[in-house]
Amino acid sequence: MTQSFSQLMTGAAFDGGALSLTIPPNWMQGRTTYGGLSAAIGLEAARRTFPDAPPLRSAMVSFIGPAGGVVEAKATALRQGKSVTFVEADVSSEKGLATRCAFAFGGARPSQWNRNFTPSPEMPAPDDCEAFAPPSGAPHFTSHFDSRLAKGGRPVSGSKEHDHYIWVRHTDKNANGIVALLALADMPPPALMPMFTEFAPISSMTWMVNVLCDEPKTRDGWWLLQSRAEHAGDGYSSQDMLVWNRDGELVTAGRQSVAIFC
Repeated sequence: MTQSFSQLMTGAAFDGGALSLTIPPNWMQGRTTYGGLSAAIGLEAARRTFPDAPPLRSAMVSFIGPAGGVVEAKATALRQGKSVTFVEADVSSEKGLATRCAFAFGGARPSQWNRNFTPSPEMPAPDDCEAFAPPSGAPHFTSHFDSRLAKGGRPVSGSKEHDHYIWVRHTDKNANGIVALLALADMPPPALMPMFTEFAPISSMTWMVNVLCDEPKTRDGWWLLQSRAEHAGDGYSSQDMLVWNRDGELVTAGRQSVAIFC
């Protein structure tokens, strides 16, 4: 059965402090649920458990084990301060703990600092870019996203590039808000993967995301995602990940650690 992102979220049951839903095959990435969806499920559980929490400011996600089929997410408050609330959310399936998330929610405060030190890159518009994901051979979850390659290489193309820019939007027009953005922000393959000359397994281990505004918004659903590998060695890669909206405003900044089996 095919389900859109918004159908998954609205159809998820929330009872006794637990969010539960069934992951369809078209949201899988190999033998596990697509990482962006796993993180989004954790955030959805946190938001339903603590509906009065302020805006999300930071997320730290650990991908611990595989998950598929029926999954359950539970959120627990770690600390509630004057301006920041820390919440932990675990996503589990019949195989045990799959994803552990730590979220920091914080209200806006008056500050003398309001500066952006990372300018928007000059990139062609989405309509001027070719499709990024191949029509066949891509992980199942990619069918839920419209993706266009603005700069860089495609997976397993022997590219010399390790810095990639991809326009991405949900194909689901109802997928809006911070939970949908978190689900989308992990869509690109690891930045090192276009340098591969033949396919090899990869696995995201940890992902940290800072949200840079109260309520990220964009036009026409498009977000510009950058993935830049900064180091690879001993079977692991470290990369930076940035997201801009359609108007060139930086909305999230993140880092990811990836296990590479080649």
